[in-house]
Amino acid sequence: MDLCPDSPTAPGPAAIREGWFRETCTLWPGQALLLQVEQLLHHQRWRYQDILVFRSKTYGNVLVLDGVIQCIERDEFSCPEMIANLPLCSHPNPHKVLIIGGGDSGVLREVMKHPSVEAVVQCKIDENVISVSKKFLPGVAVGYTRPKLTLHVGDGFEFMKQNHDAFDVIITDSSYPMGPAESLFKESCYQLMKTALKEDGVLCCQSECQWLHLDLIKEMLQLCKSRFPVVAYACCTIPTYPSDQIGFMLCSKNPSTNFRDPLQTETQVEPKQLKYYNSDTHRAAFVLPESARKALNDVSRAWSCCCCRHCPKTSDEGAPG
Repeated sequence: MDLCPDSPTAPGPAAIREGWFRETCTLWPGQALLLQVEQLLHHQRWRYQDILVFRSKTYGNVLVLDGVIQCIERDEFSCPEMIANLPLCSHPNPHKVLIIGGGDSGVLREVMKHPSVEAVVQCKIDENVISVSKKFLPGVAVGYTRPKLTLHVGDGFEFMKQNHDAFDVIITDSSYPMGPAESLFKESCYQLMKTALKEDGVLCCQSECQWLHLDLIKEMLQLCKSRFPVVAYACCTIPTYPSDQIGFMLCSKNPSTNFRDPLQTETQVEPKQLKYYNSDTHRAAFVLPESARKALNDVSRAWSCCCCRHCPKTSDEGAPG
């Protein structure tokens, strides 16, 4: 599997020099994030990826996979709360949820806060990430203790091939489009996810940063619009992600879905403190900078013009702007 240095810095302890961890990657060339390290807690190299955990000076424990930060205790709640609640609060009554990835269990923790959810299946290809998260990120990995969970250690791609019309909501909390996560950004995977969803099912995928990966986001939008009647791109801020932002692609098989207006509010979520998500941040997540709005609207218009005669139910409701 390809690792992710764009400099002499390499995954593992070699990425820590003179007391600082340095994150670089070819997916965001010309920039780096540095965190001061107090103690190296764990390092192992397995078949699928390089796993590193250290305690930082000001951000708590940090989980790093293949040299790229995945979870930091101080700001970890931002992405899981949004990637879970955007789709769950857009579905009228979600009972069964599939999570692809999300080994640190932050997404699982947030999904479990919804009282309507009766069963959750999580597919994670590397069991070692789960055990490391339980040990070094216990506040994040609390979801693994819940009886509603069925944990499937294996390829989520293969799991979906055997489960059709099975889930109300699917969430892909993948790492960046390289290595084991690369297949989750391909056309065939979107078709599998659509097939695994029930008739009114909702999908939410991690969809990169508009400041760095707008071309990739446009490709993902086009792929999704070719398969789902309603598609929307949303985003949130998180300080230790590249360029402080991460995006989400939301898709629905139900043509009447309006992602901008949540059907459920934060008051209906299990009464455990939410730190980022509320009804206002839900709506605001779809408000994009003008350059990104125009770029994604161009994709939506081009698709609508191309297929309007053949796909009368296709909706641009979820298109930015």
